[in-house]
Amino acid sequence: MPVKKSPPKKQLPLHDLIVPGLGLLRLQKIGSGLFFLVSTVVFLAVFLWRHELVFISLHSLFTGLSLLAVSQENFRQVFTFEILEFWVAALYVILVPLFLAFFSNRTLKKALAAKRDHIDAELSLREIGWQSFKKHTIALQASVVVFILYSTAFLAPLVSPFNPFEQQDFLVTAYKPPITTIDALVLAERKGVNIPLREGNSLEEKLTNTLIGDFQVLRTRNEPQKLRFVDSYRFEGENIIYQQGPREKSIPIEALAGGKEYSGGKPDFIVTRSFLLGTDQYGRDILSRVIYGSRISLSIGFLVVLISVTLGTIVGVSSGYFGGIVDNTLMRIVDILIAFPALFLILIIIATFGNSIFLIVITLSFTGWMGVARIVRSQVLSLKEQEFILAAKSLGLSNLRIIFRHLVPNTLTPVIVAATLRIGSIILTEAGLSFLGLGVQPPTPSWGNIINEGRDSLLNHWWISTFPGIAILTTVVCFNLIGDGVRDALDPRMRG
Repeated sequence: MPVKKSPPKKQLPLHDLIVPGLGLLRLQKIGSGLFFLVSTVVFLAVFLWRHELVFISLHSLFTGLSLLAVSQENFRQVFTFEILEFWVAALYVILVPLFLAFFSNRTLKKALAAKRDHIDAELSLREIGWQSFKKHTIALQASVVVFILYSTAFLAPLVSPFNPFEQQDFLVTAYKPPITTIDALVLAERKGVNIPLREGNSLEEKLTNTLIGDFQVLRTRNEPQKLRFVDSYRFEGENIIYQQGPREKSIPIEALAGGKEYSGGKPDFIVTRSFLLGTDQYGRDILSRVIYGSRISLSIGFLVVLISVTLGTIVGVSSGYFGGIVDNTLMRIVDILIAFPALFLILIIIATFGNSIFLIVITLSFTGWMGVARIVRSQVLSLKEQEFILAAKSLGLSNLRIIFRHLVPNTLTPVIVAATLRIGSIILTEAGLSFLGLGVQPPTPSWGNIINEGRDSLLNHWWISTFPGIAILTTVVCFNLIGDGVRDALDPRMRG
């Protein structure tokens, strides 16, 4: 009998491979196609908008790695965490479009294979869960919002319009409502304090000086000249008369950037800056502070859940698998910690040891693992009596192999659900601590302390507290919706 040959696979068009999401849109996969396409376009737009900062960040990254290999001492003297933020942002804006293209092409190939063969392949448990999760439209939309929030946090140095710590001319910029535009004079004077360069022509000094030069540019976001915000201005001969609140001052045109070459017409030394979400009492841009504050709230929520879930899983598996005195001891510790008011314990620890970000993460982690431990223990107690665990024991497998190979993977479903639901509560707890002045300390912005800064002027200047409050609300609601979607997707009784 002749062998029936399957139809040959068609090569994907080049434009479908290059443009993420385009092929999916052609296959009527509207949701996933739009996600890949719009996300890629946004990342490319950010890259084109801030390409100079991206290139300088990458250049400083390679220079820093070279200096680290040559002289660790010089690297430690120059390195700051502010520069690390630019390195992360530059890598993120380049790598994420590549990952989007990879996952878009993989999704497209699977969709084409399913359409060509007209056969439903046998799916793994993970794939079944993902297919079920995709049916929850609200949970998918919440996942997209969370992706936007985390991307904004990673890209904060590139997408924030101002330095969140920089106090502007607050006589002019303080308490400005949303969508305010203010004129500014560009001075010839440069921002900040110039870091002195090293003397010498050795490789260490050359790398160090190159790194210092890059750092200077990144700190000023490639805008080295100082700005002087004004309410109004007018030309009088060789001077500019400008108004700042009740004060009227004058400045020579030569003292402005490019003022010596000015010969009339529209000057380059007068620019307009927009404050989309308004400013606070110090003239700081609320949008920039909310963007930078997202890094604190989102990173603390993720790290705390990661640590607490890991610790709770270890304790729960150990307690349920070994039983006896191990189970009794660990469960009594869990009972005591659950009975103790968590917020009261957090306040005691912070009041005793201070309120650094590291301490907040550790404190919230070690006061939130008990529920996960109980969930995992109950799962292990039912699993360890089943046939596949008894068979593994009869084959002589070690306890560690049984735990990590068989028990832990089968307890991940309730752990994942608990983790996604807990991130929202952790973000709320951190925001509450910062609001009380016990969390992240100013001037480092977090959503909680931004709300705290605006509480005394909430009626007259509502925007200071409102926008970070909206950010907290949006984040917590989205994580709760994702948790509900994950729970329904992993529960066989809820699958359609």
